[in-house]
Amino acid sequence: MKSSDNQLRAALNGAISELTRARRNFAARLFPLEVGTVTTVSTGIAKVSGLPGVGFDELVEFPEDLFGIAFNLDEEDLGIVLLGDFTRLSAGAEVRRTGRVMDVPVGDRLVGRVLDPLGRPLDKKGPIGVSQRLPIERDAPHIVDRAPVTVPLQTGIKVIDALIPVGRGQRELILGDRQTGKTAIALDTIINQRGTGVICVYCAIGQRASSVAKVIADLSRFGALDYSIVVVTEGNDAPGLKYIAPYAATTIAEYFMAKGGDTLIVYDDLTQHARAYRELSLLLRRPPGREAFPGDIFYIHSRLLERATHLRPESGGGSLTALPIVETEAQNIAAYLPTNLISITDGQIYLSPNLFELGILPAIDVGKSVSRVGGKAQLPAYREVTGPLKLSYAQFEELESFARFGTRLDEQTRQILEHGHRVRACLKQPEQQPMTVREQIVSLVALTNGVFDTIPLERMPAAEQAVRGASRQVPAEIEQRIFAGEELSQNDRAAILDLSKDAVESIFQAT
Repeated sequence: MKSSDNQLRAALNGAISELTRARRNFAARLFPLEVGTVTTVSTGIAKVSGLPGVGFDELVEFPEDLFGIAFNLDEEDLGIVLLGDFTRLSAGAEVRRTGRVMDVPVGDRLVGRVLDPLGRPLDKKGPIGVSQRLPIERDAPHIVDRAPVTVPLQTGIKVIDALIPVGRGQRELILGDRQTGKTAIALDTIINQRGTGVICVYCAIGQRASSVAKVIADLSRFGALDYSIVVVTEGNDAPGLKYIAPYAATTIAEYFMAKGGDTLIVYDDLTQHARAYRELSLLLRRPPGREAFPGDIFYIHSRLLERATHLRPESGGGSLTALPIVETEAQNIAAYLPTNLISITDGQIYLSPNLFELGILPAIDVGKSVSRVGGKAQLPAYREVTGPLKLSYAQFEELESFARFGTRLDEQTRQILEHGHRVRACLKQPEQQPMTVREQIVSLVALTNGVFDTIPLERMPAAEQAVRGASRQVPAEIEQRIFAGEELSQNDRAAILDLSKDAVESIFQAT
């Protein structure tokens, strides 16, 4: 009994001495904590006093899990852009520094998900489960890290792939008046990336909830959500969320580019982004410029779009292709925002409301649209087939405007007009029906060689559908040469032409 008591006493003494030694060695670590106070709250912004060490673009935290970005660093107070519902905030509330800039989760698990610019899921599929985060504001790749744009990004839209080609790593602006089909072109391009290994990011900026829901439903219906990520801000969201949305989406896309993959990002649309930034700037008392936009409106878009590029093999070889969308008013492409973005991007696709009203869909005005990369990002088979097509189509449109005056036309002019009408009919394409490279090449060979010239205009859809069906009979070796970057030989063109002629003749024999 005494031995057990002695053992217990010895254990207690040892524990006491250990605690005493730990207490003597303990040194409290004190960290200074900067705490500020909200002085005023406005729509989407807050003025804060205190926080003397805060940095520009630093993330600050308010009560109830509300965050903001330090935008104005004035002598007496700070201008904070709120990233959430400002009605939950009141004057006198406490605000703390976080010591970090705004970042967003990135990773492979984001594919197939719908989230907001803060990385919070909106699709009710549970947590994202991604630990890696990257800042939304990042430097664009250096010039020495960039490679020429040479690989085509097939949109599946015949008029674009043939006349206004887009390459991987290019920035191609889509502009036009409202309700002319800008989003439809972007969605068709995403749908056409199925099976190509391209990861797509769709960024909705200030869109109606019904429009966003329709986009997500269309992507799901065509299986495109399996390789896409959707970043959403709705029209009733805080302007701060609309402002950071495209930067957050670009960071998510850059993660896949850095891994050596090919990525496509759609900004829908940058008009709403610029308006949100203008709202924030005016509330923060920044001086207005042209059309009340702040002076750095060009810079916020250029530093965003410069991040889209094609990297050299030594830098990973990945690419980020950008399709920014901007809305024009009354067909004025010389307005402030459109001219800014035209000067930043590598070309533009202009959608005309006049063509839209005539039922010419997609309503792309070939004369005002351009790709500054051009044939370098096009398969040689396309360049060979479509070389004279754009010029002849422009001549047709000019002659058509004169022919409306009822002038007497000679035979050659009538032939040009008849051929031009067939070109326009052939370039029409229904929404959400992308065409494969093989189908496009066969249709374009038939078009440029006059196969459709004898067909009545009302029978053109049936004739083109027959030619598309005949494209399945193209020999495999010809198709392999097309994708290998070889030009069509005379025998290849003759074989394709015979297929298209037989298909058109069979249609007329059947009727």
